[in-house]
Amino acid sequence: MVLALILAGGYGKRLRPLTLEVPKPLVRVAGKPLLFYQLEWLKYYGVTEVVILAGYLKEKIIEAVGSGQKFGLSVSYVVEDEPMGTGGALYNARHILQKTDVAIVINGDILTDIDPHKLIEKLENDESLVATIASVPLRSPYGILDIEEKTGLILGFREKPILSEYWINAGVYAVRPRIIDYLPERGDIEKTTFPQLAENRMLATHKYNTPPYYWRSIDTHKDLEEAAKELEARGGLLL
Repeated sequence: MVLALILAGGYGKRLRPLTLEVPKPLVRVAGKPLLFYQLEWLKYYGVTEVVILAGYLKEKIIEAVGSGQKFGLSVSYVVEDEPMGTGGALYNARHILQKTDVAIVINGDILTDIDPHKLIEKLENDESLVATIASVPLRSPYGILDIEEKTGLILGFREKPILSEYWINAGVYAVRPRIIDYLPERGDIEKTTFPQLAENRMLATHKYNTPPYYWRSIDTHKDLEEAAKELEARGGLLL
């Protein structure tokens, strides 16, 4: 059995006014809630059990997803009454992490089709690791100029290219239960747990090239618009 935990407690402030009445995971991308894409993706890769770590407007998430039966999944919830950060949300779910050998952890604001089993395999092949992180190449937010160094002449333009020499955290992780020892009661895992694990050589990554994989974080209205166009070009499907 593969267990996944989805971090879905944030306010989504940069997507306001959409998120004033709708939690960020339920914001629609190409006509379908972001969270629904994630559940379908997990199901595709053989996940059978999902725990949603909910906070802001949690009632609407629970109402929309329910038991998970319509997705072919078993879905349960761990709720927080006030924001605790990504690390705090996982700490709040430590009773679930303690019962697993390995769990997948996902940020609730990403669209992707990467294979999470590659993270699990890397973790299981090295007992010294506490967690593995999916990394994807950085997509430039701006157009790039190709410039001739000697003359300063502009040779061409590249519109928002993928910068394959730079890799970023894709917001998908595989973790062992002993990550609990490194989780803050409040705070973000990216600022607390992961730097500590990296310093102790307990954290590794698997690199996912895009393409062939798809990945996008939905943080702003512009991200939402661009993701909708990309999904429409794919026939509304991630997988």
